[in-house]
Amino acid sequence: MLFNTLFLALRSIRRNLLRSFLTILGIVIGVSAVITMVTLGNGATQAVQMQIAGLGTNLLMVRPGQRHGPGGSGGSVPQFTEADANAIRAQIGGIAAVAPEGRANITVVANSRNWATSVYGSSNDWFETGNWKLASGRLFEADEQRAGAAVCIIGETVRRELYSGAVGQTGLGEQLRVKQFSCNVIGVLAAKGQGGMGDQDDSVVVPLHTLQRRVTGSRKVNTLLISMEDGSDSTRLKTSLRQLLRERRKLADSDDDNFNIFDTQQLAETLSGTTQVMTTLLGAVAAVSLLVGGIGIMNIMLVSVTERTREIGLRLAIGALEHEVLLQFLIEAVALAALGGGIGIGIATGASIVLAGVMGVPYLFDPTINLLSFLFSAVIGVVFGYFPARRAAQMDPIEALRHE
Repeated sequence: MLFNTLFLALRSIRRNLLRSFLTILGIVIGVSAVITMVTLGNGATQAVQMQIAGLGTNLLMVRPGQRHGPGGSGGSVPQFTEADANAIRAQIGGIAAVAPEGRANITVVANSRNWATSVYGSSNDWFETGNWKLASGRLFEADEQRAGAAVCIIGETVRRELYSGAVGQTGLGEQLRVKQFSCNVIGVLAAKGQGGMGDQDDSVVVPLHTLQRRVTGSRKVNTLLISMEDGSDSTRLKTSLRQLLRERRKLADSDDDNFNIFDTQQLAETLSGTTQVMTTLLGAVAAVSLLVGGIGIMNIMLVSVTERTREIGLRLAIGALEHEVLLQFLIEAVALAALGGGIGIGIATGASIVLAGVMGVPYLFDPTINLLSFLFSAVIGVVFGYFPARRAAQMDPIEALRHE
C-alpha cells in the first residue's frame, strides 16, 4: 500500500511539473541559502585560524605602550632592548624561543630595481616564533649575529620583485642594497601569502645588530616575540612575564603597565567565535525562507485538494480508508519538500565552491548541515502538508462526488 501511495503522489507531482517546481522554489532557496551561508562561514572561520596560526605557534607578542582614556596616561614609553629578551629566556620556564624584533620601512635596491618593504632585525629565534621555513639558503651564523654582518634573508615577494626578471638569478647569493649598505642574500623564505597584516612575504630579515648599527642607530627594539612550549600554561606564563617586565621597567605597584601582551591563540579563539556567531545568525535568517516555502506547499496542497475533490470522493466511495487518503496527500507534500531539499543541496554545493574561490576561503563540505537541511525540508513537508491532507481525508464521499 505504501508503494502504491508513493506512486500516486509522484504521478500527481509529474502531472503538474511547472506548478510543482514553483511550489518547491521556496524550499530550494531556503535550503541552498542555509547550506551556502554555513559552508562559507565555516570556511571563513578556518581562514581566520590559518592566518593567526601563520603569525606563529603559541605566540605572545609584547609591545611597549600605555593605556589611554579614563585612568590612563599618554606620553612616550620606554622601548624594549635585547637584554629584556635575554632575561625572559633565562628566568621564565615553558618558553621555546624569544626573539627581539626591530623594524624599519625602507626602499631596497637590486638589479636597478627598487622596492619598498619592511626590514626586520632579529635573531634566528625569529624564524621559530613565526613558523618560518627556508625555501633555499641558510640562517644566520652566530658570529654574523654578534658582529652585525651585512647578510640578509628575503621573503618571496622581495625575491620576485627584484630578482625574478634577471636571467639565472634566484636572489640567493646576490647583493641587496639596504639604505647605506649592501648585504649578501644568504636565504630565501618559503612563501606564506597574505595574512591579517598584509603580505607576509614582503620582508627582508637582517641580524638585530645589523639593523641597529646600520639602519636605526638605536639599540631599542619594537617587539618581543615569545613562543611557548607545547602544553605550557599560558595564563601562568603571562603572569610571570608581566611581573618580570614590570620589575625590569621599574614600575611601582600603583603604576599601570606600560606594555601590552598579545596572545595570538586567544585572538584566534575570539575571532573564530565571532565568525561562528555571524554564521549562525546568517543561517537562521536564511532558514526563514524555509518556513515561507512550507507555507507555499500548504497553499498549493489546499488548491490540489480542491481540484481533486471528485477523485477523493470516488476513492472514499469504493472503500479507501481515511488514513490512506491522508497518507497519499501527506506523502505528496513530503515528496515535494524533499525534492526541493535535494535540489537546494545541489545548488548550494556549486554556489559554495564558486563563492569560496571568489572570497579566498577554503571550501569545507559539512555533511551534518547538508543532512539536517534535507531532513528539515522533509519535516516542513510533514508539518505544512498535514492540514491539507487531513482536510482531504475528512471529506464526505457523497458531497465530494457532487462537487463540480
